Amino acid sequence: MIDSNVADFLIWAKQKQTRIADILNEALPATSIAPQTLHEAMRYSTLNGGKRVRALLSFAAAEFCHTPDTVAEAAACAVELIHAYSLVHDDMPCMDDDDLRRGKPSCHKQYDDATALLVGDALQSLAFEVLSTPQLCSNANQQVRMLNILAKAVGSSGMAGGQAIDLSSVGAKLSQTELETMHQLKTGALIQAAALLGAASGSQQQIYAVHIYAQNIGLAFQVIDDILDVEADTGTLGKTAGKDADNEKPTYVSVLGLELAKKLADELYEAAIHALAPYGEEARRLRELAGFILQRSF
Repeated sequence: MIDSNVADFLIWAKQKQTRIADILNEALPATSIAPQTLHEAMRYSTLNGGKRVRALLSFAAAEFCHTPDTVAEAAACAVELIHAYSLVHDDMPCMDDDDLRRGKPSCHKQYDDATALLVGDALQSLAFEVLSTPQLCSNANQQVRMLNILAKAVGSSGMAGGQAIDLSSVGAKLSQTELETMHQLKTGALIQAAALLGAASGSQQQIYAVHIYAQNIGLAFQVIDDILDVEADTGTLGKTAGKDADNEKPTYVSVLGLELAKKLADELYEAAIHALAPYGEEARRLRELAGFILQRSF
């Protein structure tokens, strides 16, 4: 029997996942508009499932900080578009070369390499278009800050930089500190941005708490991902299982071992929860979401 609090969270999460699917559907160009193949591939790569964890982080932080729904929805849309772009490029032969994504052929397999490259470019551009919608925020400075947060998260000091380190680390032995630096950029930066964008209307203290929370939960997300790459099968993951080990990529499991990696995930979760401790019920959704990120059970 599911605990009533868990059931309530699952209902909330499902509602938000449905809402972001509708928002993304509206934001993406229709397939009837030229260039049709590019627009079809953009929709294929963005609307084909996924847990929408980054969007849920934006929504949960927005509830905590009383950020207006229109702003929270734009933030959630933008981070999901960026995430979709990163997956399309990550799967390409020049990167991780994976044929599967979310249980379906990767974009470059369904279409071709050139289309996949353009899909990523177009999705990134669309994310900034959504977040720069005129008068999205009543305070223009707030909107500029949000754009700055997202820009930093996806550039060379964020996601792109982390991917560059990842590619150069194949076959290398990294220390735990070096591995953490890589994943704080590659995975953690966008997760942090998702939460901070949702927290746009919060007080300085609330935004700081969200920052510490997201920093820890972003790293925990990657640790869990590394564990799942070892323990889960391809059907469960929706992508090729064991690929990191096959490609000699350093992971938390290869650096620490399976048990210590699980221990680290628990410690990061506790640190994330501790950051929210002063806020009690106000931060309930963020706290619940951290638990489900740790368990990956929804």
